[in-house]
Amino acid sequence: MVNVQYPSHTFKIKKEEGRDIIFDECRKRWVSLSPEEWVRQNFLQYLMQVKKYPTSLIAVEREISLGDLKKRFDIVVFKNSVPWMIIECKEMNVELSEAVIKQILNYNITLQVNYLVITNGSSTYALHVKEGTFRWMESLPEF
Repeated sequence: MVNVQYPSHTFKIKKEEGRDIIFDECRKRWVSLSPEEWVRQNFLQYLMQVKKYPTSLIAVEREISLGDLKKRFDIVVFKNSVPWMIIECKEMNVELSEAVIKQILNYNITLQVNYLVITNGSSTYALHVKEGTFRWMESLPEF
């Protein structure tokens, strides 16, 4: 398991039409503040503030094709203009089960990254993918 120390951050949150919304600094727009979005926003701050991953190389909630299916990944970090890491976020009460691992592995069929990360905010697991082998990691790689 990866020990994630979330940084302090003052999120921009407001109410609009009776619902909470949060400003996503990567997407540069306001989004609905769901429990999963709260995990995603905190993990993005960890990536940007603690790991120093460049904001300009982080894509959030974009569509990808898996055969005939259209899916949306949570976070992809790019390096040298190619996908380098996929992060799948779940809300805090969702168990990081085999189904979550299968989901991110399916995304990797299309994206072909070196690092796979799953998190529910309190638990985070990372895999390094190299030449068809998978190795659990204790920390995320430096950028």
